[in-house]
Amino acid sequence: MRLGIDIGGTKTEAVAMAGGEILHRFTVPTGHGAEAVVRSVMDAAEKVRASCGQPFDAFASIGAGIPGHVDHHTGTVSHAVNLGFEELDLGALLAARMGAVVHIDNDVNAAALGAHRWVGIATGQSTDLLAYLNLGTGLAAGLVRDGTIWRGSNGVAGEIGHIPVRPNGVLCACGQRGCLETLASGSAVARTWPVSLPAHALLSAAGRDPAAARALDDLYEGAAAAVRILALTTGVRTVVVGGGLTALGTPLLTGIRRSLDKTASESRFIASLELPRHVQLLPRSFPAAAVGAALIGSTRIPAAADLPLAASG
Repeated sequence: MRLGIDIGGTKTEAVAMAGGEILHRFTVPTGHGAEAVVRSVMDAAEKVRASCGQPFDAFASIGAGIPGHVDHHTGTVSHAVNLGFEELDLGALLAARMGAVVHIDNDVNAAALGAHRWVGIATGQSTDLLAYLNLGTGLAAGLVRDGTIWRGSNGVAGEIGHIPVRPNGVLCACGQRGCLETLASGSAVARTWPVSLPAHALLSAAGRDPAAARALDDLYEGAAAAVRILALTTGVRTVVVGGGLTALGTPLLTGIRRSLDKTASESRFIASLELPRHVQLLPRSFPAAAVGAALIGSTRIPAAADLPLAASG
């Protein structure tokens, strides 16, 4: 069995897996502040451990995905502003409480591993190179190559949200202007359409309000640009889109594909990549980050043959 934990800004979810199948899932609210976050993790993990009927040190691997900057070698997390702490030696703290090694990674990297597994379930085939595009509060990507996270030489592979695409555009939190994140992210939508549930409100208003329609087009175009950047810089064939904005469902995928088609109609080279058919939307019901966290400590990510359809949870 493997145990994975997804630490989010509002909820923490733990899953237990065996043979590629999700056996148990449990979710609790995420506390604010270092100690509260650790309590949330232990609460969710303990519920799942009890359901499995075995101690923590009996799990083949235990992992956790968390937002912020993560040193995956040491398990130290820093700049987790939304969780209410600046630095936390999370790996060591959880290991001490569980009595077992706990692997810590960035939540987008964990979700990328989970997306890799989901593609295996959905297609019955494993893929050697996959990109996971997270459209959440910000925009970032995780890359999986031959079943393992591809971090690059400096650990920032996939941080494409801070690639400027509109030099005279909106000022980004990173200090540059017109970054992808200022177009295609939850924060971009909230800035453009500052209401409750802004993404859904924007989608609803787009048919009658030209400003809403332009903002929605920015979202689609920004996400499509991210897909092109991933395809052109890594040679990836499969891009799985996840994150909070996938709550928009089919219209999001349709809009991204439509924007990709428009660019392809103007460029034979881009058209030859057939990008629209390689973009997929991760189902909201699939706990990608928790599943990926369970696999972080694995020496081998299960192949498609090891991933029964019953695991779709």
